[in-house]
Amino acid sequence: MPQMNVTPYLFFSGRCEEAIEFYRTAIGAEVEMVMRFNESPEPMPPGVLQEGFEAKVMHSSFRVGDAMIMASDGCDDKTVFSGFSLALQVPTIADADRVFAALAEGGQVQMPLAKTFWSPRYGMVQDKFGVSWMVMAPGEVR
Repeated sequence: MPQMNVTPYLFFSGRCEEAIEFYRTAIGAEVEMVMRFNESPEPMPPGVLQEGFEAKVMHSSFRVGDAMIMASDGCDDKTVFSGFSLALQVPTIADADRVFAALAEGGQVQMPLAKTFWSPRYGMVQDKFGVSWMVMAPGEVR
């Protein structure tokens, strides 16, 4: 079987540009591309796009470390994130503290950072866009 990859594709209900900038500053995301609906070589079929979304993000991609994340505003403002978390492994405990605090800004801590049996620093947070993150530092736990 050929090599396959799974890439998260997130829909931000009209807040994609804001989310990309947030992830750029909070976790060092590197933006690779952004295309707006009004830049598409083919127009959206009538009635698909919510009114006012013409200049919103149709497709974007950014990297967090080696991972690619794709994102869009979607076609309307109805998206709700549910049933998943993005696991973010960072190199050090200090990095875990820093990115967790950044992701928690305007969001909601679901499990505060703490030592667990699998990580010296692990926590869960839902950011201000509703995306859930599991932040962890590698290392031997005693």
